[in-house]
Amino acid sequence: MAEWTETNRGVVFPWQCDHYGHLNVRYYTHFFDDAGFQIWSLIGLKLDDIHARGVHPVVAQITVTFLHELKPGSLIKVKGGFTKAGTKSIGHTQRMYNVDTGVLCATQDSVEVFFDPETRTSAPMPDDIRARIAANLVDLNKE
Repeated sequence: MAEWTETNRGVVFPWQCDHYGHLNVRYYTHFFDDAGFQIWSLIGLKLDDIHARGVHPVVAQITVTFLHELKPGSLIKVKGGFTKAGTKSIGHTQRMYNVDTGVLCATQDSVEVFFDPETRTSAPMPDDIRARIAANLVDLNKE
């Protein structure tokens, strides 16, 4: 099993907060989306190299769970890892923590489908990419 790895850090700015005084949902997804681009390089895959093979991983589903609020000035850290490797899709999870308290504030579970940009349809994942992801899955019950 692979280790959960840091994929993003940030700070909550006042302009990112809503009328309740906490981080607005659109910015949770902003931090998670940036982290999602980083996750590939953690296992030695470059998106440009994947694209050169005629397929692109594209987001098909995202589920965000909000656990604790983040207020202006909060420092955040996102850790992520791959959780599934299918024939045409992968799963990965991102976990957002308050750096100062260590509290888990939100999670995002994503499914990305391999997509052929020429035909605009799903495509098989190259076997070596699937094997690389499968060898680097994290345990959802650990951190």
